Amino acid sequence: MKVKSLLATSVLAASAVASSVAMADSPFTANIGVTSNYMWRGLTQTSDQSAIQGGLDYAFSNGAYVGTWASNVSWTDPIGYELDLYGGYGFDVGKTSWDVGYIYYGYPLTEDTTTTDAADFGEVYVNFSWTWLGLGAAYQTNAKTSDPAVEDSGNLYYYVSGSWDVGGLGLGATVGRYTFKNASDLDYSYVEASLSKDDFTFSISKTNADETDWGDSTISDPRVWISWSKSFDL
Repeated sequence: MKVKSLLATSVLAASAVASSVAMADSPFTANIGVTSNYMWRGLTQTSDQSAIQGGLDYAFSNGAYVGTWASNVSWTDPIGYELDLYGGYGFDVGKTSWDVGYIYYGYPLTEDTTTTDAADFGEVYVNFSWTWLGLGAAYQTNAKTSDPAVEDSGNLYYYVSGSWDVGGLGLGATVGRYTFKNASDLDYSYVEASLSKDDFTFSISKTNADETDWGDSTISDPRVWISWSKSFDL
């Protein structure tokens, strides 16, 4: 599971996926990107190294969507890469937008998905947006490992975010919290800020995860990274 990343992370966020699909001219779209550090919920997924990422999405006319997304990861051997599968439904209520769905985080190179080394897990999610404000939560529903500590159903992630246009630049900010049902000593919060222009994004984040509990002396250090991404119709 991703929470193991700093013992050996938002590039993919369900709300971002839903928004990009809804805005596309074609129902079938693709995206590709590179980043100097794959960060997910305040944690690095590539041991602070770069990543190449990409995905495919299909949006139905009724607001439903399905897609897949992949990235290299390097937080433990033999994970190798991440392959996500997701589906959901986006809709508007008045001036608000909603997105509900399910995402499965897969790590195909795991040797034995019945042991504590397994990493695959799934989440149901809901995201809400209104003008500049965003809110969301994700609840873990399944994991293939037998380890009850951090790989357990009942783990919960939630966040509040904001996005603004400042002089032609996109300014974003997120505060998130990740809690673990059977490993509360690993609970942590993080803050993240980003500045984007065209296809480029500069980001910085800081987490309060405990260095001793996580077994990583650098986990609470600030992370700075640069990303480039491009979406196009197929």
